Amino acid sequence: MEVVLAIGIFAVACTGLAVAFHRMAQTATITQQELRITRILDSALAEQLSFPTLEEGTAQIPVEGTNIELDVVIKPIEDLENQDGQLLQEMFHIQVTANWFADGSWQSRSVETWRYNLMYQP
Repeated sequence: MEVVLAIGIFAVACTGLAVAFHRMAQTATITQQELRITRILDSALAEQLSFPTLEEGTAQIPVEGTNIELDVVIKPIEDLENQDGQLLQEMFHIQVTANWFADGSWQSRSVETWRYNLMYQP
């Protein structure tokens, strides 16, 4: 009887340990996916910021080797003023959105920034 009770307690402990390991593996996988998406978005935004001049428009860019598609939207910012009330011209809003299909639904994350169009002009 004692052996059967010991085996039962051991089985409960092993089940709990297996569940804990499974959840840790799931958390690690989700964290890796989030980090991957963040790196892709940061890279795409840096690429858009590196162009000498910006033009208004949208683009869809597939990321090679993945099921991720990037939507890049560049729009001029109208009516932006500084502290003195002067209009700031040639300012653009850049937004990069990553879209991918995971866990049975479409997922999306985005980053955005502003940039002065003539920043890299001599």
